[in-house]
Amino acid sequence: MNMEQVAATAGMHALLSIVIELFSIALAWIVLQELKWDTILKRPRGGQARLLQIVLSIVLGHGFASFVLAYWNWSGLLKGIVE
Repeated sequence: MNMEQVAATAGMHALLSIVIELFSIALAWIVLQELKWDTILKRPRGGQARLLQIVLSIVLGHGFASFVLAYWNWSGLLKGIVE
């Protein structure tokens, strides 16, 4: 592999990681919308409640994306066993 191929591969990996991360955060946001925030918070439509939802969606989405990306990397490393 030459340097251009390595750079292209690294770029594609980075792009796919960003897409998976953003998709996971959006998925977490959608899931969090299903919770009944009025039973937990005093003002579920207030600014602080929305900020909490955003932070929770980032944390949960990042955790899920980290798992997916780690699993993807591990499965790629298994190719070395077969070859």
